[in-house]
Amino acid sequence: MNLLYSNDKQGQYPQSWYAATADFLPPQSELRGSTHADICVVGAGFTGLSAALHLAELGYDVVVVEAHRVGFGASGRNGGQLGSGQRMEQDGLEKYVGLDKAKTLWSMGEEAKDLVKSLIKKHNIECHLKPGIAWAASSKSDVHHLHDYAETLQSTYGYDQISALTKDEMHKLCPSPDYCGGTLDMGAAHLHPLQFVLGLARAALAAGVRIYENSAVHHIKEGAKPIVQTDHGRIECDQVVLAANGYLGNLNRKVAARVMPINNFVAATRPLTDAECDMVLTRDVAIADSRFVVNYFRLSHDNRLLFGGGESYGYRFPTDIAAKVRKPMSMIYPHLKDVEIDYAWGGTLGITMKRMPYLARTASNIWNASGYSGHGVGTATHAGQLIAQAIHGDSKGFDVMASIPAPSFPGGGAMRTPLLILAMTWFSLRDRIGL
Repeated sequence: MNLLYSNDKQGQYPQSWYAATADFLPPQSELRGSTHADICVVGAGFTGLSAALHLAELGYDVVVVEAHRVGFGASGRNGGQLGSGQRMEQDGLEKYVGLDKAKTLWSMGEEAKDLVKSLIKKHNIECHLKPGIAWAASSKSDVHHLHDYAETLQSTYGYDQISALTKDEMHKLCPSPDYCGGTLDMGAAHLHPLQFVLGLARAALAAGVRIYENSAVHHIKEGAKPIVQTDHGRIECDQVVLAANGYLGNLNRKVAARVMPINNFVAATRPLTDAECDMVLTRDVAIADSRFVVNYFRLSHDNRLLFGGGESYGYRFPTDIAAKVRKPMSMIYPHLKDVEIDYAWGGTLGITMKRMPYLARTASNIWNASGYSGHGVGTATHAGQLIAQAIHGDSKGFDVMASIPAPSFPGGGAMRTPLLILAMTWFSLRDRIGL
């Protein structure tokens, strides 16, 4: 099954609230015939466009090939949360890679947030960037964990942007009967992700990058001069950057064994009244909760509730995405169980076994960054910059990320999906019974 076409129409953005409110680029031409470049980037999302922009600024001739449109994939569909640190929490990282490297990875996570904010400012990207993400807990044990984690970030990592929230403080911020405490991270942020990725594309084009849309790559011939083959064109280059994340397919087996595509879903309600907004969030921050199958949400700039949630097993989107998302949304906000949903969409992201990104040189001149596991707004943008720096000769940051152990999924590409279904079924059951 080719996920590029399983749930979407060729060259068309999903019918999302993001697409309905985006300032699109003029369509870029399809690649036809042969061309040359120093670097060929596969995928026009956060990673690919960040890599292309930074490489062009370093003087390289860069071509980006995108199977659909700029920002078509997870970069233009996600929850828009720019989180702190890495996807794995720091105490878990300390056990996995040691305290010193965990501290380095924390610093790199902070660099990722700063990079996104600086790119938005430098290139005047209008993407409604706002500070603040609260983590909400549905059980007393999760409250204790979140409070302990905030204390760890403050004491061990010197991070003073996070604070603990009692049950009353959480309810004052987020009046949901489901939550009983949490934390508030004002160093994190949220934004309109499609507007951000389109802004990166404009900056890349202005820097001289050539972007070809509707140009799916079906083969890469490795060698001293790799050849990237599309349906109607080919690119001979010196280096290749794989930046397709959950949509990479079988272009590279080493990556496919370590990065699994899964689907996630988001819905946007009708615009809420001021009184209804006050019963959802009393501050303009985003929320993510402590469930294994995470619910994440925020209010849009036009007062809609943007709510992400609902698990799906298999690669086909459900026929009624709105109903899929309404179920967890109604658990968090029972008073909105019948509210009109104007937009509902799905997207495919890449996850790894340890929920840490997979950065690797799969050959001497082929670079991969993917598997952001729901933490991609900052990490993916940063990964593109790290690849650009490494190609230019400074691989320190890339090497740190590439040194994180990245186990293959059991059974590789053949068994990873059924095993994931078993695991996700158990964890979603655990969420529902409150373990």
